[in-house]
Amino acid sequence: MSEYKTDVPYGTLDLLILKTLDTMGPMHGYRIARRIEQVAENLLRLNQGSIYPALIRLEEQGWIRTHWGISETKRKVKFYSLTRAGAKQLSVAVANWERATALVARFLEAES
Repeated sequence: MSEYKTDVPYGTLDLLILKTLDTMGPMHGYRIARRIEQVAENLLRLNQGSIYPALIRLEEQGWIRTHWGISETKRKVKFYSLTRAGAKQLSVAVANWERATALVARFLEAES
């Protein structure tokens, strides 16, 4: 594993959260963060100061919804799930990401 963690561009965390909920279904915040880290092969480390503001922002935008439930450790936690609007936003975000990375790839190839 690398000694340093990767920073993600602003807005990318929203995409990662939406995709995680789309793939995995409803999850609580801690589990969402750990799943993102797992898929990122621990190159990304999320803390409460980054994951929870993003979850609040996504809920305010109507892209995720919440309900209270019991975690695997028998604690009362808030679960997050993708809304229909969130699924549409995920499609938009993926398309935007693909266009942006293709643009950067063109510049990297041109400078080689």
